[in-house]
Amino acid sequence: MSEAARQPDVRYDGSFVPSVQGLRAIAALSVLMDHFYDMPKGGMYDIPNPGFLPPLWPWLQSVINVGGHGVELFFMISGFLIPASLVRHGSLARFFFDRVLRIMPVFLVLHVALFVIGPVVGYKFFRGIDVGSYLGIFLANLFFLQDALGLPAAQQNAWTLTYEWAFYIWFAVTFAALRVGGRMMAAPLILFGFACALHWPITAFFCIGMVFSSTGIRFPVQGRLGLAAGVVCGVAMYASLVLFHPFVALIPGFLLFGMVLAPGSGIANALSAPALQFVGKISYSLYLVHPFVLFPLQVTGLKLVAMGADRWLLWFAFIILGLIASLAASAISYQLIEVRLRRVLDGALRGLVFGPLDKIEQPLPPASGAVRR
Repeated sequence: MSEAARQPDVRYDGSFVPSVQGLRAIAALSVLMDHFYDMPKGGMYDIPNPGFLPPLWPWLQSVINVGGHGVELFFMISGFLIPASLVRHGSLARFFFDRVLRIMPVFLVLHVALFVIGPVVGYKFFRGIDVGSYLGIFLANLFFLQDALGLPAAQQNAWTLTYEWAFYIWFAVTFAALRVGGRMMAAPLILFGFACALHWPITAFFCIGMVFSSTGIRFPVQGRLGLAAGVVCGVAMYASLVLFHPFVALIPGFLLFGMVLAPGSGIANALSAPALQFVGKISYSLYLVHPFVLFPLQVTGLKLVAMGADRWLLWFAFIILGLIASLAASAISYQLIEVRLRRVLDGALRGLVFGPLDKIEQPLPPASGAVRR
C-alpha cells in the first residue's frame, strides 16, 4: 500500500462525514428498489392472481433483485461510526442509552402499529395464530430475539437490527475488556467475533468500517475517475454478494468505503449531493417505514390487476407513488419521532437514569495511546 493511501495521523473523531450520509441514502434506496420488485409479485392476500409485476428481462430482474444487499452498506457504516461513538460517550451506560434513543422509537412505534392494525387489515402474518403465539412473536420481535427463537420477523426489514444490536454489545464489551484488562482479557471476545463472522458472513462488513475508523487508510481517487472507480467497486460488491460469497464482496466493499471516506474523491463528492444528503438524513426511517407505505399500494395493485388493469401501468404507478409516499412518510417520521420524540424522551429519562449512576459509575479508562481522539 502506498504512503499516499495510508495517513497514520488521521483518525475518525466522530465528526459528520457527508459522503457517509450519502452512502446511507444509497443503502436505503437500494433496499426500496428491491421491494419495488418483490412486493408486486403478490402473496400478501389470498387473491387468485400472480401479482402485478410485468414480465421483465432476466438481466433486469437480477439487477433489481440485488438491492436488498444495501444492508451490507449499513453494516460498514455502523462499524465505522460506533467505535468513535463509544469513545465519545465515555461510558457503556451512556453509549447504550443513546443507542436505544436512536434505534428504538421508530422501531417501537411501527412494531406496535403492526401488531394492532395488522390483524384488522388481514395481514397474512397474523393469520391462524392464537393469542399465545401472538404475544410470543410480539415479545420476541420487540427484543430482537426472533431468529434465536426460530420465530418469524414481524417487520420486513427489522431483522437487520438484530445484527446491529449484537454488534453494539460485542464491540462495547470487547472495548471495555481491552481498556480494563488489556489484550489477554479481550482476546476471547475478539476470537468470538471472528467465529460469528465465519458463521454469519455478512457481519464481516462491520469489520470494514472498524478498520477505517481506527486507521488513516483512505483511497483519494479524484474526479471522474474516482466516481467511476467507486461505482465499479459498488457494482462488484453487490454482484459478488449474489454470485460468489460475502467474503469475496469484502474486497470491493473495502475499496469502495476507502474512496467514500477520502475527502475530495470523486465518489465522495457525488455522495455529498444535496438530494442524497436529505435521503441519508431520513434513511433510518425510510428503511423501516417504506414497507408500511407500500403495503396499501400493493393491495390496491393486486385488486386492480384482478380486474384486468395493465401490469406495466400498475407497476410504474406503484414505483412512482411508492417512492413519493415513502420519502414523504419518512421525512415526517424523522421529524416527529427521530427528532421531536427522541428529544422529549432524552429530556425526561436522562436525568432519571444517570442521576443515580453519576455517583457510582466510573468512566472507561483512557486509551493507551493506540488511538488519538
